Amino acid sequence: MSGRARLMWDERVTGYDFGPDHPMDPVRLALTKDLVDALGLDRHVDVVAARAAGESTLRLVHREDYVAAVRAASADPAAADTKYGLGTLDDPAFAGMHEASALIAGQSVGAAEAVWRGEALHAVNFSGGLHHAMPAAASGFCVYNDAALAVARLLELGAERVVYVDVDVHHGDGVQAAFWEDPRVLTISLHEHPRTLFPQTGWPEETGAPGAEGSAVNVALPAGTGDAGWLRAFHAVVPELVAEFRPQVLVSQHGADTHFEDPLAHLAVSLDAQRAVQLACHELAHRHADGRWVALGGGGYAVVEVVPRSWTHLVGIAAGHEIAPETVIPEGWRQRVYARTRQLGPGRMTDGRWPVAHADWEAGYDPADRLDQAVRATRRAAFPLRGLLP
Repeated sequence: MSGRARLMWDERVTGYDFGPDHPMDPVRLALTKDLVDALGLDRHVDVVAARAAGESTLRLVHREDYVAAVRAASADPAAADTKYGLGTLDDPAFAGMHEASALIAGQSVGAAEAVWRGEALHAVNFSGGLHHAMPAAASGFCVYNDAALAVARLLELGAERVVYVDVDVHHGDGVQAAFWEDPRVLTISLHEHPRTLFPQTGWPEETGAPGAEGSAVNVALPAGTGDAGWLRAFHAVVPELVAEFRPQVLVSQHGADTHFEDPLAHLAVSLDAQRAVQLACHELAHRHADGRWVALGGGGYAVVEVVPRSWTHLVGIAAGHEIAPETVIPEGWRQRVYARTRQLGPGRMTDGRWPVAHADWEAGYDPADRLDQAVRATRRAAFPLRGLLP
């Protein structure tokens, strides 16, 4: 098995572009790759461009008629069929939509293949993590569900147990739906409570279909949750479940929209806490999955201040060359940011909160605390289904 991590990158993924007024600005991908290079991480990973996902691969998750509808809207955006979620405010059709979406999906599938085949121990596709797309519909800025496709490809290659951990601020609903009836996949999602945020799913009572009970786990966090609560919830739920499931591969989605500066949600998490969870996922992969780790991007709409730093940390961790939080960001990168966006880029790879502390669940919980109530609801709903104490 190769000791070097793989970074999946094809600059054409920036063609996934819903237009100038849409919050998912592809500049966030270009700025992330530029920051990876500016900090020298490109020397410590194998940068690989995979082929776009073909029809048979897309069909692992998506219906034939949906793929045909995406192709049609891609060729003629004015003909987008809204019954498939295309041509909506969230998912406006654009020329080349199928090609760009399939290319992003191909990078995640390629990452999964490389890790499963031992060509890389870790693989990162920060252009991926488009976790809302459903088998027959676009949703939430997501056309093809590359995260679900990566997991489905692992199963096709022979994996018997895959854990998917999603720490985007939004519920990983599309991935959960894809494997709702499949006990080979354990999906764990930490997200803002569905009462206050799209897609209004991800309640703790959502635990999997009959025959796959306990294969879906959801932690619905109160709006306003900050670093200490977010990390407390993660460590109170995820490690114990991963240890019990004994995955052969860990796939994780690292949407950066939990951040306190993100304009589309209501959590208050720092870059430093995001880095702490990235490190935790890396450790879980080594402890329970022989190191096999596929790490994806996701949401994140503070496209200059937050996203490039968060995902550059992710690449550094996967590469075995962690970027220290106090690292000064090269001035050349900040100048390029200003030239492209007329925004001032951040100066350091930290929000000034490292190291981030949290209270361990084992030390006891407060029944009057909303965060602890959320964790308790998840443990009560899901843990007994997996033979664990709530």
